[in-house]
Amino acid sequence: MTQEHRIRELLARLARLDASESWAEELNPAQRAVMDYLARANRFSRSPSHVADFLGSTRGTVSQTLKALSAKGYVSEERSVSDKRVVRFDLTQKGKAVASQSRRLVAGIAGLSATQKADLETILGQTLKALLAQNGGRPFGLCRNCRHFSKTDGRPFCHLLAEPLTVPETDLICHEQESK
Repeated sequence: MTQEHRIRELLARLARLDASESWAEELNPAQRAVMDYLARANRFSRSPSHVADFLGSTRGTVSQTLKALSAKGYVSEERSVSDKRVVRFDLTQKGKAVASQSRRLVAGIAGLSATQKADLETILGQTLKALLAQNGGRPFGLCRNCRHFSKTDGRPFCHLLAEPLTVPETDLICHEQESK
């Protein structure tokens, strides 16, 4: 077995162990993954298609998952006033409480040195970027690191969407993000 295969196996095992922890609060791993995404996504990136793109899933699967989460009271649905076909999902207070719970994998990573964490984040980020490039996926980076981001009159602003942003939104991920 090559080193690349052993690394993939380690990553897959970590992912499975992390997902196994998701079988709580009447949730399954797919539902928890959707909630984790919604907790980190800005208001422009919470449609079913954006969730599906981020998770590498089908829109139908994500739509069913969102429907189940809505029925359980973890997410709420909001239709656009200007275009009734556009829908956005937000976590409810119940959903935010579950999404903010710490996970064992996070605790395991916390035990690494600052240098190890920085190196691991860089390496995994580069690996993800290469895989997304091969598959034509979108990066979903942070708003503040986007080429469309600036401050207008000292306030955050998205030039692509021509929308003012709140300061907390600048640390959320965006479907439209393009690196500077």
